Amino acid sequence: RLVLHLIKQDASEVSHFAEVIAKLRTEIKFCQRCFNISDGDICSICSNSMRKQEIICVVENIRDVIAIENTQQYNGTYHVLGGIISPLDGVGPDQLNIESLISRVQKEKTLEIIFALNPNIQGDTTIYYIQKKLQPLHTRVTTIARGIAFGGELEYADEMTLGRSLQNRLPVENYVSNR
Repeated sequence: RLVLHLIKQDASEVSHFAEVIAKLRTEIKFCQRCFNISDGDICSICSNSMRKQEIICVVENIRDVIAIENTQQYNGTYHVLGGIISPLDGVGPDQLNIESLISRVQKEKTLEIIFALNPNIQGDTTIYYIQKKLQPLHTRVTTIARGIAFGGELEYADEMTLGRSLQNRLPVENYVSNR
């Protein structure tokens, strides 16, 4: 579709479009602190003094940063791993931005690490691995809540999600007061 659309456009517009794409590739880089996309050495989130610099939300990729930012419910910083540990796909800890996270927590006054990884075996493996590496640093480590989505139906939930929902159940008073 894109090719057909570009063929119909004026040659100068297509040329300008190509220049902009090339410029994007050369000028956009990764934040040296969190590995989010940036047009400078440090991204706008890390350089924002209004954000809670002592809280780090660990995510798999940049799309996860965008999704969390769209909620407008989080005011800390991020750390983009660039993937998750997945031996079947040939992805080990050394191929991810894990050591830079450990180093960052050591250097900065990090109070809490929030894991916001997908709730699957690879995500859990990655959380377990990083949590073990963070243990000596005595930083609070949490993960986002998991369970049955509001409006979801139990019969369509997989066993792991349903099991976690049962394990992480809340008192009814907490549930009712949060609605």
